Amino acid sequence: MTAETLKASATADAPARGGAPAATVELSHVSRWYGNVVAVNDVTMTLGPGVTGLLGPNGAGKTTLLHLMAGLLSPSRGTVTVAGASAWRRPELYRILGLVSEREAVPEYLTGWEFVLTSAKLHKLPDPTAAARRAVELVDMTAAEGRRIGTYSKGMRQRIRVAAALVHEPAVLLLDEPFNGMDPRQRLHMMEVLHRLGEQGRTVLFSSHILEEVAQLSGTVQVMVAGRLAASGDFRAIRRLMTHRPHVFTVHSSDDRRLAVALLAHEAVQGVELDPAGGLTVRTSDYGTFTRTLPAVAVAEGIRVTRVLPSDESLESVFSYLVAS
Repeated sequence: MTAETLKASATADAPARGGAPAATVELSHVSRWYGNVVAVNDVTMTLGPGVTGLLGPNGAGKTTLLHLMAGLLSPSRGTVTVAGASAWRRPELYRILGLVSEREAVPEYLTGWEFVLTSAKLHKLPDPTAAARRAVELVDMTAAEGRRIGTYSKGMRQRIRVAAALVHEPAVLLLDEPFNGMDPRQRLHMMEVLHRLGEQGRTVLFSSHILEEVAQLSGTVQVMVAGRLAASGDFRAIRRLMTHRPHVFTVHSSDDRRLAVALLAHEAVQGVELDPAGGLTVRTSDYGTFTRTLPAVAVAEGIRVTRVLPSDESLESVFSYLVAS
């Protein structure tokens, strides 16, 4: 055994906060392609204990990345390791890893309790009944555990799947869009559960295309765009990049030409274009300043603003800016 392997094994087996085993997930120059389609392109990242958000628009490569970490796909190039060993062709990985995939592959004829208990038995836990009880209670599904999964709402299905993935108390938990279908109360409760797991020293990675979900749960973010890692690190720093990027608004008013002239006098406004069909296209360097300036200018000029629409607020445009940055 090499010194590097010994170091990795010691890190993987060391107890973390709360007594949970620590396990690091590492990707080094990882790419994955399907024929001519590149799903993941030269991604390098390290995930340690705590909660990390994997953020990106649909089709950015988040699911492929999670499947690589879970050992369901082999990298076309690069290496993926979990707790110091390759994730690919390693069935024993699931002794320390829990996965909630985006697709709902659940047997609808089983009750929620039977589903989680079966997972505990498959893991050959010493007391599967006690383990299943803890997992079901953790996700607040005790009241519905006796119902068949086929009668569950989407949010309930998500929670019972999380329970099954947590039943063996894994050191690594991977979740693909885990909050889909949950109502606000269920979402807040699940966020509390994941936050608690991260505090215990478990490595939790969840994917999302919703910025607010990541903001509420994770301080650390990995941002994916078109298969590439566009930004990585503290959420607040990345959020500032998103806030301060150039913005484009479409504005309709009672006097577009006069409003355009008045807006150009303000520093936050970088440019204004008159649309022959009516309305203005306004480019601004500061979202907050512009939204405060526009009504003040309109009142001062006696102009009635009838419509204001941000025209580049899609996640794709935000992340494209991050790539360029």
